Amino acid sequence: MTTTYRTRGTRLTAAVAALGVLALGACSGGDAAQQQPAAFSDTYDGPAVTIDYWNGFTGGDGPFMQGLVDQFNAEHENITVKSNTVEWAEFYQKLPAAVTAGEGPDVGVMHVEQLSTNAARSVIDPVDPLLDGIGLTADDFTPAIWDAIEYDGQRYGVPLDVHSLAMYYNTEHFEKAGITEAPTDADSFADALDKLQAAGYEHPFWMPARWPAHLMFLSGQWQGGGEPYATDGSAAQFDSAEGVASLEWMRSIVDDGYSPADVAQDAQYVAFKNGATSITFDGIWQINDLEDSGLPYAAAPVPAVLGEQAVWASSHQFFLAHQNDPDEDKVAASQVFVAWMSEHSGDWAQAGMIPARESVRSSGVLDGTVQQPIADAIDTMRFLPPVPGLGTIQSETLEVAVADGVLGTRPPETALTEESARATSLMEENLARFGG
Repeated sequence: MTTTYRTRGTRLTAAVAALGVLALGACSGGDAAQQQPAAFSDTYDGPAVTIDYWNGFTGGDGPFMQGLVDQFNAEHENITVKSNTVEWAEFYQKLPAAVTAGEGPDVGVMHVEQLSTNAARSVIDPVDPLLDGIGLTADDFTPAIWDAIEYDGQRYGVPLDVHSLAMYYNTEHFEKAGITEAPTDADSFADALDKLQAAGYEHPFWMPARWPAHLMFLSGQWQGGGEPYATDGSAAQFDSAEGVASLEWMRSIVDDGYSPADVAQDAQYVAFKNGATSITFDGIWQINDLEDSGLPYAAAPVPAVLGEQAVWASSHQFFLAHQNDPDEDKVAASQVFVAWMSEHSGDWAQAGMIPARESVRSSGVLDGTVQQPIADAIDTMRFLPPVPGLGTIQSETLEVAVADGVLGTRPPETALTEESARATSLMEENLARFGG
């Protein structure tokens, strides 16, 4: 999974930005009659079929996913799932064009924040009957997850997992500094940084200017009670008082000497992995990489340094690709595959993820795992609103403001005000194109 999101922070951002708002519009406008969801059956007894399954699990999570696919194939004589695994950046570039050309997958996985964009572009089809057929309802998910898969009155994703930012800390550093418990709020976090410095760790918490800085910023704004975007997609709001407070706190980590200046992308994670810093905020997808490193570490929820507990999160979602000429057998087999994967999502926890279904989480599959304390805080996880094109806009505006604020090239309030205005203008263009 390391590859997944560290790639996401590098090439994925560029790739998505390259698609641009105009490209978003150019690929939209599919035949509405072909967007009707297919009926669901939990069994498939038709002729033998091979279905194409696209995903971006190229990191440490890849072998776990392939293991599940192999198990499914072994249990289904008349369905063969053929995996096509490419890095997420390439995945999101190739998918729309492939679907338009009639060469897309039958089924796949994408991040929840990509669902609305691809639904608006007619790349994926609604999955409401599939959700109903599996028996998945709002009762099995947090409201944030359930709301995030809906676009324009229909649902487009079958949630597999959730993955959030987490706080990782070096347990040997903590022991040397006399810190006995993971910090949970602003006071205990500041106290921990002071104790770590007193113990000889000059820069105990490196503050990045790029990935995953914007995820830290969003978490801070949500902790303060703010919302970065209007849920109807009409405006950016990350220049609110809560947003300014979040970015000022991030800059203060540098000004107060807890972090070196100008920390390059991913450098804070590499420093933590090498024992050069004591605490870092990064995704739970790093768990298996840290396990392999041999570093003495533990994980805990990101402290509520700016108010109430809240943290950025995303989710892997199964989708059904739009078919210009649907093959009913493949559609039925694809739905059986997604239903089976949802039922086996507890096994996916071995990849360091948190199953999205409450019924799976409560089955004991997370007992004793590194991510268990993170999963216990799932109700505090927040997702971006399902607004088409928002990812592209965010990479071109919010992420720029956060980088400038952390680096000190623009005052936090100035950077956020200017970039929020640009974001609102772009969102208004998308809203006019796709409607509310």
